[in-house]
Amino acid sequence: MAKISVPTLEHLKNAYTVTSQATQVTPLLESAALARQTGAARVFVKPESLQWAGSFKVRGAHWRLKQLSPQEAKRGVVAYSSGNFAQGLAAAGQSLGIPVTIVMPIDAPVAKRDATAGYGAAVVLTDHGERAREEVASERARQIAAEQGLTLLHPFDDPEVVAGQAGAGLEALDQLAAKGASADMLFCAVGGGGLIGGVSLAFHYLSPQTRVIGVEPEGFNGMGTSLAHGEIETMPLAANSICDGLMARAPGQAPFAAVRAAGVCGLTVTDASVRRAMKIAFERMKLVLEPSGAASLAALMEGGLDVSGKTILVVATGGNVSLDDFIRHIADT
Repeated sequence: MAKISVPTLEHLKNAYTVTSQATQVTPLLESAALARQTGAARVFVKPESLQWAGSFKVRGAHWRLKQLSPQEAKRGVVAYSSGNFAQGLAAAGQSLGIPVTIVMPIDAPVAKRDATAGYGAAVVLTDHGERAREEVASERARQIAAEQGLTLLHPFDDPEVVAGQAGAGLEALDQLAAKGASADMLFCAVGGGGLIGGVSLAFHYLSPQTRVIGVEPEGFNGMGTSLAHGEIETMPLAANSICDGLMARAPGQAPFAAVRAAGVCGLTVTDASVRRAMKIAFERMKLVLEPSGAASLAALMEGGLDVSGKTILVVATGGNVSLDDFIRHIADT
């Protein structure tokens, strides 16, 4: 396997200089209630759910699209996604005038499907049957790219996507400094690893004392397993998870190289703990989080790690959930 390049700090900063012109600065919220409940000294939550298109994904998508040649941009791009990268890429493409086609599993949330189309993307649905849904969707995306001459983009396994997602970490570091704080521990959800790849590198370079914990749903802990064994491993097909955005069976090579360099460790959460975290976020912080977006908070609240006296940063990754689904999830707690 060819050696995967890990973006440098200069690379991350260059990407953020560009993407910050097209994204919102999401707030850094401090919660005394969560600090009391967990025993932490301070707890900060960065709600990327308030970013354009409802998640952090627009950061990496915008930076990746800016790397296209004029000819590639004119022809357009195709990618596969269960929802959040779909919306982020569609929104970025709309703002840059680049045609976007998204291949989505047929069981992706309808709210995410509709939002993606609402940003002007062409949506193609795939029925995966008993196969892993990302495998079927990625095959169809490759087929469309070949047939239509589109540039195929990967939702997370791309060093440029990793570099673009790092903006969330660089932004959080500036916000923590402004509050006279530094994080002892950082909780961040993991699907394929694009976000934690970028965020962990930002902290690795600028706050190396921060312990970064990658949070995955039970049965979909490909990153944690791969880190433990020192090489990428693919998880067996699991039944399901309410965290539809975190159901990758293996991390991408580019994110894995980044998190290994940054010394990330893995942790899993149950669907029940995620539901409780969604309710806590709503009641304590007035945040509406989708299940994938609440996984990192679930790890803080119920992950079993000792956070006593520590300053904690939680990246809440997304809020793309329908009202009906949100009510159903929190009613199950």
